[in-house]
Amino acid sequence: MNLPIPQIFLSLIALSVLLALSWLYLLRKRQLGHVDLLWAMAIAGQAICYASLADGWWARRLMVALVASIWAFRLCFHLAKRLGRDGEDGRYLAMEAAAGARAPIFFFGFFQLQALAAWLFAIPFVTLAQDVEPGWRTWEVVALVLWLVSLFGNGLADRQLDRWRSNPIHSGKTCRAGLWNWSRHPNYFFEWLLWCAYPVAAIGTPYLLINIGIAALMLVMVTKVSGIPFTEQQALRSRGDDYRAYQKSTSSFFLLPPSHVTDHPSS
Repeated sequence: MNLPIPQIFLSLIALSVLLALSWLYLLRKRQLGHVDLLWAMAIAGQAICYASLADGWWARRLMVALVASIWAFRLCFHLAKRLGRDGEDGRYLAMEAAAGARAPIFFFGFFQLQALAAWLFAIPFVTLAQDVEPGWRTWEVVALVLWLVSLFGNGLADRQLDRWRSNPIHSGKTCRAGLWNWSRHPNYFFEWLLWCAYPVAAIGTPYLLINIGIAALMLVMVTKVSGIPFTEQQALRSRGDDYRAYQKSTSSFFLLPPSHVTDHPSS
């Protein structure tokens, strides 16, 4: 169950080149938000390559390729629909405005960080694909159930938000429907929970700690770096006091019962 180190580092070089070329194209087209689709596809592409080349049990390698592909397809479909409807992501427009004349250089660095992130988040797939033990372990079944629940929760949160936004009377107001009444970012919560399935699947293998580290990194990314902080800033710019009231009443990340706030505006 040794990791294919040369393949892993070759993948990093390939991703760096791919994202550099994508930076040139998307910067000229002013479609920087499309990097999120590339990020998901890059992770799935690596998972498929790792699964194809690994020496692990064939059924496990097939499952690795399937779960990565299904995850990426759902995310890309959702992002493409949103970009087609709303245009460029407001987070990227805000970053471009803040960077000013240095925006091209800023986004080159940002795209390279996306390449590094895609490389790191593909590591759970290579570790799982190396497992040569035939047959499914109990923890792998538990992990699959957790993965399916997380994928369903993520899709449900997206659908609830889309339904809310499709109603014109909700313009300028914050979604508090369904899961969004329990968390300001249920989509990010379930995304992180999905990545927790991989360390569960790795229980009993030499790579448990690696997969725990990747799940922890995903938690930091969505809560402290590129997920919630930018989304909250954009929400405050577009919805102001309504979103400030939402912040007071609703958990930022984990699903928790909402608190009652007297100055909560009508929604």
